[in-house]
Amino acid sequence: MIIRPIYNILLLPDVSFYFKKDFLSGWETEPVSPGTEILFILLKEEVNDREMTADDFYPIGISARIEGSGEGDTIQVRTLDRVDFSDVEIRDGHVFATASNRPEILDLTDEEEREQFEQVKNSLLRFVQGYQWGLWARNFILQRKNLHDTVCILADYLNLSPDEKYAILAADSRRERSALISKAINEFIEMTKVSEEAAAAQKDNHEQLYREAALKKQIDYLQKELDDMHPENVSDIRKFEKKIAKAGMNKDAKREAEKVLNRMRQEGKESHEYGMLYDYLDFVTSLSWKTPRFSSIDLNRAEEILDEDHYGLKKVKERIIQQLAVMDLKRKQNGSILLFVGAPGTGKTSIGQSIARALGREYVRISLGGIRDEAEIRGHRRTYIGAMPGRIMEGMKRSGVSNPVMVLDEVDKLVRDYGGDPASALLEVLDPEQNNTFTDHYMNVPYDLSNVLFVCTANSTDTIPEPLLNRMEVINFPGYTPTEKFHIARKHLLPKALESMGIQEGVLTVTDEAIHKMIEDYTMESGVRGLKKLLDTLCRSAAVKLVKNEGDSLCVTEENLADFLGRKEAHRETRLQEAVPGIATGLAWTRAGGEILFIETKLTKGKGNLLITGQLGDVMKESVEIALTLVKALYPKETEILSKRDLHIHVPAGAVPKDGPSAGITLVTALASLVTGRPVNPELAMTGEVSLRGCVMPIGGLPEKLMAAQRAGISKVLIPWENTEDLEDVAEEVKEKLQIIPVKKVKEVLDLALLSTEVSAEK
Repeated sequence: MIIRPIYNILLLPDVSFYFKKDFLSGWETEPVSPGTEILFILLKEEVNDREMTADDFYPIGISARIEGSGEGDTIQVRTLDRVDFSDVEIRDGHVFATASNRPEILDLTDEEEREQFEQVKNSLLRFVQGYQWGLWARNFILQRKNLHDTVCILADYLNLSPDEKYAILAADSRRERSALISKAINEFIEMTKVSEEAAAAQKDNHEQLYREAALKKQIDYLQKELDDMHPENVSDIRKFEKKIAKAGMNKDAKREAEKVLNRMRQEGKESHEYGMLYDYLDFVTSLSWKTPRFSSIDLNRAEEILDEDHYGLKKVKERIIQQLAVMDLKRKQNGSILLFVGAPGTGKTSIGQSIARALGREYVRISLGGIRDEAEIRGHRRTYIGAMPGRIMEGMKRSGVSNPVMVLDEVDKLVRDYGGDPASALLEVLDPEQNNTFTDHYMNVPYDLSNVLFVCTANSTDTIPEPLLNRMEVINFPGYTPTEKFHIARKHLLPKALESMGIQEGVLTVTDEAIHKMIEDYTMESGVRGLKKLLDTLCRSAAVKLVKNEGDSLCVTEENLADFLGRKEAHRETRLQEAVPGIATGLAWTRAGGEILFIETKLTKGKGNLLITGQLGDVMKESVEIALTLVKALYPKETEILSKRDLHIHVPAGAVPKDGPSAGITLVTALASLVTGRPVNPELAMTGEVSLRGCVMPIGGLPEKLMAAQRAGISKVLIPWENTEDLEDVAEEVKEKLQIIPVKKVKEVLDLALLSTEVSAEK
């Protein structure tokens, strides 16, 4: 008897089937002839003949008998009974086992089995009706004699696993086996229907997509034809396609723009997001993405332009020319970020425009004063309603180029609150190591700002955060001298005022004396902004007189200046006219420039109390304490009276807040004058911080302070020794009118400032 292993074939009792003759080759132990019995033992998994073991077989198989030869090279086999296998061994390439027939549980009558077979057969016949091969399949199904025959023939089509096939064979109950067969066939029919329905739906969906794509291509083609015929009516999609192609964007920006364009194309004009998508594409395609070729810088021409546009500012112009020279040598934007610091009206912003003209670049100005939201710098994310780009990228759009001269005005007036820290957002903008990939939140793609020449302006560095200040090079703009103001007014301000008011050349004449009087009596600033307003007012008054036909031409002189400007409005502090003990003249720096500052002291009846008035800040109050300690140490006998009297220290202009350490030596001098009774020289002013050791410490803003002293009629000024080098920044005409004495110790100050009682009496 032949024992033949088989894999993944469903064989049930009483089924006739055909094998190729060589199917038994190598396994037969006796000649194969009709009547030969075969035992089919089932493999759990497909394995090589040489690798089979007893554990690879299921315990139940089936017996069969060869009935004869079929057509061609085949033999006909009919299955008999189910068989239990045990003691399976494999020797010399043959399988040996103990086999015994496995009984069936006959719990299904022949009539019930025929009825179940008819149901399955009818289901299969209905199923094959809708196919082209249905007629062939119908004849094939009609030839089946029973359920076993049907399921064995269809087993390969039912997608049954080896375990499922074995479960059908292993079922002892014929009712259970019939139920498994019916379930397998019905599940196959339903799964096939579902698959076909899904395939049909997918086909319909694909056809719909193909149709839509074809229609869109047709529409795009027709739209392109219309756009070519009428360029003025080009569609939004076509317009942005052209802009994106010509913009020269980097990979990230182009990918994002194309993504938004595709979304815009899919959404259509009726979508509520269409406007937002349009605005985004309009913005990014309006930017200049191409890096311009660097052109040589003519330094001589640049110097001419700076001198033509601005009078004075020698050191500032020298530093700008140095920056331009480095850029020309490096052939790219290079060097520090320039921060122009000075009083209003000193030309900080306008010189940025001159730099742009000298370089032949576009100029754009961005005012940062009062900005309190980080999004004003970095932009808003597009998820927000009303999202907008930041001011930096908005300025780049306005300039239309990628290498403008960008003036960031009033960086000292940024505000930090719950909206973020805009000063920190500026760090990335101004850092040369980072700004080549600056990412605005609105754009969401990097943009190269390394070609931009940034120029920042501020009135003071006090409120600028240290990390931001470290990224910039501070260039101080000193106040203008009266002579510089005169030349600026004559050369720049007056011609512009005449032009803006529509007064023709030669109709209005302003004498030099009148301009000098305006500078001396009507303004008290370091810059020329107030002077410009005065000249505008003068020209408007002249325009009224000309329109009323009060003359064909007018001449403004020192005598009739009040007719045009009214009474003078500037009430400038001047030096003391008489020497009074307890009063000293100091010098102070303000945002509007330098000013003289009087320190007044007085002793009154009391119990040694100290009263300080004049809106002094904490630093200045500390200077009062230090000065009082020094005076007590220097004049122990004279200061004994302070324990029995109240001391009042006042700084006039009480409505104006005052702070800073530079009034230290002035306070010491005023207190020393009070306790000694020796007045301070009224022609002398001083500035300097003081220490408990009696040293005079350096201060800032020396040029502005010396100009204030010169305006006030002071003839002698005491300054800290360490500020001697700063005299290089002071205008020559100021130094010529002042006797400037550097000092190191407080005793030197007192020796120079305090008059003797005899001199005081003579005066």
